[in-house]
Amino acid sequence: MRAFRIFFRSIRDAFKSVFRNFSLSMASILCATITLLVVAISLIIAENVEKATESLENELSIVVYVSKSATEEDVQNIKEGILAIPGVLDVVYKSKDEWRIEMSEYNASFKAAFENYEDNPLTDSFTVTVEDVNDLEKISTEIREISKVDSANYGKDAVNTIIGVFDVVEKTTIVVVIALIFVTAFLITNTIKLTIYSRREEIEIMRLVGSSNTAIKLPFVFEGFIIGILGSLIPIIVTIYGYIIAYEKLNGHIISELIKLVPPYNFVFYISLAVAALGAIIGMLGSLMAVRKYLKI
Repeated sequence: MRAFRIFFRSIRDAFKSVFRNFSLSMASILCATITLLVVAISLIIAENVEKATESLENELSIVVYVSKSATEEDVQNIKEGILAIPGVLDVVYKSKDEWRIEMSEYNASFKAAFENYEDNPLTDSFTVTVEDVNDLEKISTEIREISKVDSANYGKDAVNTIIGVFDVVEKTTIVVVIALIFVTAFLITNTIKLTIYSRREEIEIMRLVGSSNTAIKLPFVFEGFIIGILGSLIPIIVTIYGYIIAYEKLNGHIISELIKLVPPYNFVFYISLAVAALGAIIGMLGSLMAVRKYLKI
């Protein structure tokens, strides 16, 4: 029963302290709000970059063009040869006649151009998807060695550039998130240190009347929890409404349909939960560190 009394009294005292020391509490809440807002934005960017990278990698494929002199038997042998290469996931064949029909339907200029040719100038081709994009170069090289294969390309430079940029952005956002967590903890800890200093006489009286270390520290821990939660409210609102509006304005993608955004539901709620939990945990740990290291009780 005594433990419950201490627990609930600590919660009551924490709320009182937040409003009693309103200016200091607001400073802590404002610090938490700003840093958690940047954390929320960084988490959103990191998740979208990761999904965009996965989507891009899934779309990557090797286009194989068959020699014009290849027979139907050669085409079948090429397909079997490609499928025999380790790491190849799927092979889709498209004849030159299918290419001609598709391109003619796609653009009237192509259709007019093809009408000037007595023979089809296009070539048969294969589209090869792989299990791991890191094997694109190796598999392309092996495909080129197959008889009657003219070329096997996947846009090496463009692919490597895009994946490299995404990789840098993703790693940068992760570093930013980690750095901001430490910054938030530092700011809350130091702000609560000021609160503790302003209440040093009250704490000294509590110690003189025999209050335990737990009874002294617990209200500050709950105070940090409250500050963290209050500091996360604005970032949560901005995350939910801001991302939903941005998703709708951008029609669910950036630049092209290839780079799609993560659908807002239930993504924004997971991010909001993570921000609230982060604010609460950092607030509690920051308060605990301030009490233990600054007061040395």
